[in-house]
Amino acid sequence: MTALVFHPIYSQLDLPTKHRFPIQKYQALKDRLISLGVSNTRFYKPKALDPAVLSKIFDPSYIKNLTAGTLEPAAMKKIGFPWSEQLILRTLTASAGTILAGELALQQGRAINLTGGYHHAFGNFGAGFCMINDLYLCALNMLQHASIRKILIFDCDVHQGDGTAKLAQNNASVFTVSIHGEKNFPHNKQRSNLDFPLPKGTRDNEYLLTVKNALELAIEEAKPDAVIYDAGVDVHENDDLGHLDVSTIAIYQRDRFVFEKCKALNLPLIAVIGGGYQRDINSLTNVHLQLFKAADVI
Repeated sequence: MTALVFHPIYSQLDLPTKHRFPIQKYQALKDRLISLGVSNTRFYKPKALDPAVLSKIFDPSYIKNLTAGTLEPAAMKKIGFPWSEQLILRTLTASAGTILAGELALQQGRAINLTGGYHHAFGNFGAGFCMINDLYLCALNMLQHASIRKILIFDCDVHQGDGTAKLAQNNASVFTVSIHGEKNFPHNKQRSNLDFPLPKGTRDNEYLLTVKNALELAIEEAKPDAVIYDAGVDVHENDDLGHLDVSTIAIYQRDRFVFEKCKALNLPLIAVIGGGYQRDINSLTNVHLQLFKAADVI
């Protein structure tokens, strides 16, 4: 049974009117799952990370200034959120959720965090709505287990996982793959172990073939002991920031393929919901819901 990780704080962030980030989607997704018969007892609740732990992994001055609210205005502008204590608590809790999902996947085979995928966060700065790289943190935590020697981070968000790629470039135990829009944020791409840039307007067949080939090649090359999967839905045809032409059905097929491949190889799988920027929260929630259908949660 797929373990689920959620905290109400995922959607508890006061943002300016018409802010581009759809903060409501996390609670909306959880509510939709409950309405479809998923029991509240299925959800595990993370506790916020201690910033002192992060200071041992990332640049200590960045973590100190981020948590204290003393980053330069330009640095906060690059992140894209106004600073608040609420923002920091949410960030620390969201990252803890992905780490918790990793622990649960080792016990139960697979787990989904109902947020996560903050892959534009580097070790010394944040960008693109990302402050702490939860994917890399989860990988490091899982590598503390004797059974895990190599982690595959398989990123299907439409934006390249540049922060993840940079953080892992000198870590042979973390293998990064990014399938992303070629002409999309970030402008300056980093080098993942494997990158698959897609042209604007990419449609279902080409997209699904790329995902299939990418995952099979990554598993062949990396021989991972576990997989962290960023199931971003900003590849969707109706996404405001995606510029691809991928249908809801194809997103389900993508997610289903990843789950079935990992299950067949007995690889623990940690999924995060990643990006998705449709302004209509109901429509956006429906696309994110495909991940849970693919995992047989609903």
